[in-house]
Amino acid sequence: MPMEPIPDLAMLDLASIVKLMEERRLPPVDRWNPSHCGDAEMRIARDGTWYHQGSPIGRPTMVRLFSTVLRREPDSGFVLVTPVEKLSIEVEDAPFLATALKVEGKGRATRLAFQLNTGDLVTAGAEHPLRFEEGEDGPRPYLHVRGGLEALVARPVYYELAELALAGEQSGSSGPGLWSDGAFFPLAAA
Repeated sequence: MPMEPIPDLAMLDLASIVKLMEERRLPPVDRWNPSHCGDAEMRIARDGTWYHQGSPIGRPTMVRLFSTVLRREPDSGFVLVTPVEKLSIEVEDAPFLATALKVEGKGRATRLAFQLNTGDLVTAGAEHPLRFEEGEDGPRPYLHVRGGLEALVARPVYYELAELALAGEQSGSSGPGLWSDGAFFPLAAA
């Protein structure tokens, strides 16, 4: 089954983004419970690069395919899972990286759509909240993707979010923040 091409976020309006998100069918990894088979010898680096046995995986379609069978376990570990096997995978920070942002609307009617390094599209909102952590290198924003899996928001995209929040249109009772799809996300770390 061939993977669909990665959409160009800049060329899509929000209605098209939502339609693409709804059409995306992911394997039911939450229902698969095979025995643990070992280590996949794979790692996802802080910058979103996927590695196998120490070498970067250079084929984006392979990364996209592996990302569809990635699952977060109750012990907070990460695995690649199929109906017949489960393999551990190391994740240095977050398994995905939000690399692009599309903003539509103003104030409470704003919608923020993110494109991930895997080509996936996610609109921030109640089902996909944004959260901010304070890190050694400053604020670290994260976007919930699915099933306990998050995307670290890339620094350039974070600057776009901060500019939007500080422009004044996005403030709430708890100070500067961001509205998206009817939900408010304070800019400060909780």
